[in-house]
Amino acid sequence: MDDAVLTISEFGRRAGLSQKALRLYDVSGLLAPARVDPSNGYRLYDEDQLERARRISVLRQLDMPLATITDMLAGSDEEAVIRLDRWWAAEEATTAARRATLEYLRSRLTHNGTVGLTPRPVHVREVPETKIATIRTETDQQYLVGVIVSSTSEIAAYLRSAGAELTGESWVLFHSAVTPESEGTVEICLPFTGTVDPAGPIAIRIEPAHQEAYTTLTMNECAFPRVMLAYDLVYDWARGSEHPEAGPPREIYRPDCHLLPRDEPAVDIALPILVRRN
Repeated sequence: MDDAVLTISEFGRRAGLSQKALRLYDVSGLLAPARVDPSNGYRLYDEDQLERARRISVLRQLDMPLATITDMLAGSDEEAVIRLDRWWAAEEATTAARRATLEYLRSRLTHNGTVGLTPRPVHVREVPETKIATIRTETDQQYLVGVIVSSTSEIAAYLRSAGAELTGESWVLFHSAVTPESEGTVEICLPFTGTVDPAGPIAIRIEPAHQEAYTTLTMNECAFPRVMLAYDLVYDWARGSEHPEAGPPREIYRPDCHLLPRDEPAVDIALPILVRRN
């Protein structure tokens, strides 16, 4: 046998992957053997496949999903770095959101009185017609923060490469309910100026001018389920003021909100409304 050809057991040992994992990666198309012996069906690998296999092994240690690994390794190393950074930023944001959820639950269980929202006003503002780039997708509560972070990063990179000017804000529109048990439709939006064509999952559209009721939260207050108290506040205000809903509820993130101290105002919970004219 050629010294450059490795059996599945030897290849797995050198790559840090089990034979079970290698069979799975073959079936999924992530890492096919160089050839299969026609006489016995044994999988055989070339030494030059070791680098890809080792990268897969490291990424799996980070709990990166197979589909994400496939996308990451499909392009150049430079593109892989971009995808890796986006994915890791989403993972860190999800971890922060889970930590805030844990603190909320601990507060409820210990009855220390810190789980609610301090009293705050609901305001009304005019929102002009706005050009936005968007990614519309389905997600549940567990993956929501990661989807927001990764989609925002993808849209921002595309707009900058196209020469557009970003306003710095980002929006998340909830077209249906997103819960821990079921997926809902969300639309991640970045306002911009300039001329940009749609590309892949990124659509370009105009958000009509409207009025919206809103209240402001810190990043700490924006974690589920505490954030739902702010939605209740805005919806209750709209019903009490007899202002019908005029669009999906949304979260409006201020520029560089992730860099702000987590106890400073950073996010508006907003609801488009119809304001009756006298």
